[in-house]
Amino acid sequence: MKNKVLVVDDEQSIVTLLQYNFEQAGYDVITAMDGQAGKKLAETESPDMIVLDLMLPNLDGMEVCKQLRQKGIMTPILMLTAKDDEFDKILGLELGADDYMVKPFSPREVIARVKAILRRTQVQPEAVEENDNNEGKIEIGKLTIYPEKYEAYYKAQQLELTLKEFELLLNLAQNKGRVLTRDQLLSTVWNYDFAGDTRIVDVHISHLREKIEEDTKKPVYIKTMRGLGYKMEEPKGE
Repeated sequence: MKNKVLVVDDEQSIVTLLQYNFEQAGYDVITAMDGQAGKKLAETESPDMIVLDLMLPNLDGMEVCKQLRQKGIMTPILMLTAKDDEFDKILGLELGADDYMVKPFSPREVIARVKAILRRTQVQPEAVEENDNNEGKIEIGKLTIYPEKYEAYYKAQQLELTLKEFELLLNLAQNKGRVLTRDQLLSTVWNYDFAGDTRIVDVHISHLREKIEEDTKKPVYIKTMRGLGYKMEEPKGE
């Protein structure tokens, strides 16, 4: 079964270019040229991946991303922009985008990024069946993580996590008690060069804390190690 990619961009040349290259790579493609139409397709067509331009008519890419995440639609989003602007990059990730690319870009690079994201986020049915006995699950306090299913629960309630949030949480949990530097987390979770942009790690740590900490100002799961990085700990008394 082919993966379905939603491409949302107001430049016809980019839509045509990406649609052609995705179809050549074996994907089903649906397209929209404004934010409202893209948001509706994301809600009704259940794409496996969204390639979303930042500057769109009717509803910009930031707002599309924000509204989809607020509705609990956690489809991976690769955000595109013509601006090489640090603020835009961080804001897009804060709103729940999984990855970010600046125009002009190579269609091959876009497809490579999408393949990598889908490979990590999609679980093969046989893999799930083999792990129905819950082998490999990680339990820390009231947090339970199922690596093979890409699922995490806090107080028995499933967490709504983006792909990067899940991978960051899993990496911290698998290294419980160890301090991981921001550069280590960048390398492991994002696995390509973000040019030392460790603010991306901080943004995602903040998102995770909002979902698993009772008091984000006094975290008991994800501790900040000043000047070093972050560490996952077993909460005392849980």
